[in-house]
Formats: sequence, C-alpha cells, structure tokens
Amino acid sequence: MSEWQVLLILFSLFVTVQGLQDSGLMETVAQRVERGKALSLKLLAGCFVLSMIVTNDVALVVMVPLTLSLNVRYKDWLVIFEALTANAGSALTPFGNPQNLFIYWFYNLEAKEFIASIAPFSLAFLALLLIAAWRLKTPATEVRKPPARILRTSWIFALLLLLVLLTALRLLPLWTAAVALAVSFLFQRSAFRVDYSLLLSFFFFFGLAENLKTLLTAELAHSGHVFLFSALASQIMSNVPATLLFAKFTGNWEALLWGSNAGGFGSLFASLANLIAYRFYVSQENSTDNKVFTLKFLVAGYTAFFLAIGWYFLVQNIH
Repeated sequence: MSEWQVLLILFSLFVTVQGLQDSGLMETVAQRVERGKALSLKLLAGCFVLSMIVTNDVALVVMVPLTLSLNVRYKDWLVIFEALTANAGSALTPFGNPQNLFIYWFYNLEAKEFIASIAPFSLAFLALLLIAAWRLKTPATEVRKPPARILRTSWIFALLLLLVLLTALRLLPLWTAAVALAVSFLFQRSAFRVDYSLLLSFFFFFGLAENLKTLLTAELAHSGHVFLFSALASQIMSNVPATLLFAKFTGNWEALLWGSNAGGFGSLFASLANLIAYRFYVSQENSTDNKVFTLKFLVAGYTAFFLAIGWYFLVQNIH
C-alpha cells in the first residue's frame, strides 16, 4: 500500500505546485530574489530553498528561465550551479524530490531522523556552491521580464501545498491529499497539466523492481555497496528508478538516500532536474556554444559526483 500512497502524494504535490506556478506567485518571489546585490548568491540560495519545498524540478523551471533573461556574464555557470544546488537542496527534505518521498514512506521514517541523516550532504554542497557562485562576481542588472501577475488562486494553492506537505510528513491523514486534488480541480483545472510520464515511470518501476526482487534474492547488506550501486546506477537510469529498484534489495535506507541523491550529480540523465536545466539553456535563441556548455555541465556534475562519494565515506568513518 505504501507505493500507492507515494503515488497519490506525488500526484497531489505536482498538481498543487503547478497551480501555484500558474498563479504567478512563485515567479514573483523569484524575481524579487534577483534584485539588488549579490545576485548569484541570491539565485542559488533561492533555488536551494525552493527545491526543499516544491521539488528540484519545479525550482529549476522557475529559476533557470529568469536567470537566462538577465543581461549578465557567466549565465552558463549560473545555470549549472543552479542545477547542482537544486539537487543538493531537494535532498534535505522528505518531499524535495520523488526518490526522497519514496524512501521516507517506504521505510516508515521520521522527519527528524531523515533530515539529520542527509543534512551533512545537502549543507556541505550548499556551502561549496555558494563559494563557487560568489567567485563569479556576477553584477546585478534589471530583469527584462515584466513583473508576474499574481492571481487570487495563489493563496488557495499555497494553502493546498501546505496541506499536502503536512500529509507527506504524516501530520495529516492521507485523504487530505485527495481533497487537495478535488479542490484544485474546482479552482484551476490547468493545474493538472503535470508530468504524467514521471508518475507512469514510478508505476512501471514499482512492478519491475518487484519482479527483479523475486528473481534475484541476494540482499545488499553492506552500506558502501548500497551507496555505490545506487549512485552508479543513477548515472544510467536516473536516480528515481534506481531508488525504486534498490529499495527492494536493502533495508539500509541511509546509504540508499545518500546514494540516490549523490547519483543526481554527474550525467545529464542522472536526474530529471539536470535535463530541465540543460534543455532550458541550449534552447535559448542565442546559444551557440552547446558543446562547450555540455562539457562544462558534465565536468561540474562529475566533480560534484566524486566529491559526494568521498564525502560519504568520510562521514561514515567519522561516525
């Protein structure tokens, strides 16, 4: 039953976030973050906070287009850092990304122990990325996009999102998520224009992982193996399906949590957030350096990936 519960919460989370995004509130907040000094630091800090609350994918959908609309230098590095920051920020909360939500419900965890376990990973990369962004010395300029228009439905969807997040943390009953979906349908049907392919992939990999579990009875007991296998598998199949697969083979949720989030760094396919940031940049009209940008993206991603591997084993030795 936990798998269906995760799907329901994910669906309600996607819908309420889409409704909030359509209302213009999220874009308005992002635009205000961009004003004033220390632009690069505020962009990354805003991306980190957004990814903690409304998932890394949505955070990048909001922040990357606004970053590209600025007349500043080093936009390519800003987008790359935002992708890395979104992955790091989303790792910190049970609802920051789909694999976290699955691990949180599948292993029946408490929010306190979940956050305490992954905080060294998330906060360490936040510090590194803020230092890297600060060294860019990107000057602040006017945002060319007009101020976003905030609809009245923004406050309704803000409340619905809060209810869904409380449901994800098990502070409200599961039927609250279903109520949020019903209310969303009444007020703004466009909110249901979400990524159904991601939900379908969850459904598919639930079944695939269960079948593999019956065929392969070996249990992954060593935490280092769980971490490395899940992180490496994420480079090929993405960290969400990798999490669904390896959860069937291990009870070591901490190693899987670290592995799936570290696995979000690296290749373009390691995380859907990576693809979102990459596609936004290469699709801009004046982009003529796609090969260079791809190389920069991979170098930065795999640098973070190998740093995450080293950081995991260092933290484990300290404990």
